[in-house]
Amino acid sequence: MWPDFPLLPESASSVARDVDLLTLAWLAISAFFITLITLVILFFFMRYRRRRRGEVGSTAEIDSLPLELTWSVIPLIIALGMFVWGVKVFFTVSRPPADAVEHWVTGKQWMWKVQHPEGVREINTLHVPVGQPVRLTMTSEDVIHSFYVPAFRVKADVLPGRYTTVWFEPTKVGRYHLFCAEYCGAEHSVMGGWIEVLEAEAYERWLETGEAGPTMLASGEELFARLACDTCHLTGGEAAPGGAAPRAPTLDGLFGSRVALAGGGSVVADETYIRESIVSPQARVVAGWQPLMPTFKGQVSEEQLNALVAYLKTMQGGGAGGAEDGAAGGTPGGG
Repeated sequence: MWPDFPLLPESASSVARDVDLLTLAWLAISAFFITLITLVILFFFMRYRRRRRGEVGSTAEIDSLPLELTWSVIPLIIALGMFVWGVKVFFTVSRPPADAVEHWVTGKQWMWKVQHPEGVREINTLHVPVGQPVRLTMTSEDVIHSFYVPAFRVKADVLPGRYTTVWFEPTKVGRYHLFCAEYCGAEHSVMGGWIEVLEAEAYERWLETGEAGPTMLASGEELFARLACDTCHLTGGEAAPGGAAPRAPTLDGLFGSRVALAGGGSVVADETYIRESIVSPQARVVAGWQPLMPTFKGQVSEEQLNALVAYLKTMQGGGAGGAEDGAAGGTPGGG
C-alpha cells in the first residue's frame, strides 16, 4: 500500500491477516458481480433498445435450463465457500488459545482500567509481550463501551452487568491505538489509549519497574474470606461446624459446569453467571438449595467483583456441589 494512503490499518496480530483476506475477498467478489451485472445491463440497453417508433418487443419466452442452473449453482457455491471460510475465521477470532494470559479490563466514563495477572494496574494503556496470546475479560462500570484496536482487528462491546472476551496475539513490537467505538457520553472522543507491545525481556523489565499490588487471585481470595463467603460455601471437603447440614454447596469445580436451576432449566457457570449470582443471588436459584444468600450489590466494586470471579475460576477441587449443584442462589457470599 502507499505509505501515505493505506487501504487497511497496520497489521500487528496473528489474526489480522485472516480477517483482511476474508474482507478483501468479499469486496473483490462484490465488485466483480457489480461490474458484471452493470455491463450486462448496459449491453441489453444497447442490444435491445427500440430503434424506431412503434416497435414492440417479442412476447415469446425462451427457457434455458443450463442458463438457469449456471446462475443459481455458481452463486450458491461461492456463498457456501465464503460461509465456510467466514466460520473458520470467526472461530479463530472468538476462541482464545489455552496458553492465553488473562487480563481484566473495566470500562468507565471515560477511561480503560486494566489489571495484569501479576497485580500491575494501568489506565488507558496496556503493556503486553510480543508473541504472547492475551485474553481480555471485560466489563463496564456504567454504560456500554466498545473495546477496539484496529491494528489487531479486535472489537467487542463492553457491557455493564456482564463479561465479554477478546483475545489477540501481537506479532510486532510497537504502539497501537485503542479506541472506544461506542458513543458513551460527553467525553467519548477522549476515551482511548494505547497498546504497548514489547519484547519479552523489555516486558519483564517493565513489570519489575511497575508498582505491583496484590494479584487478582490474591485479592479475590482475601475478599472471599473477608465477606465470610467461606462460612457457607465450604471448600475442599470441609464439614459444617457441629456437623450441621451445609447452607450452600461447595464452589469447587463450579466454573464451566452446568448448573441445574430451581423450576427447571440449567445454565453454564461462566463469568457472567457468577457475577450475577453475587449481586442478584435470587435471579437464578439453584435446584435443591434455599435462596438464603444475601445480595452484595453496592458492597463490592466492579474491580472487586472481577477479583472474586477470577478467584472462583481457580476453585477446581471437584467438591460435591460441582457439576449440577452450582451455588446457593448463585455463587459466593455468606449464605
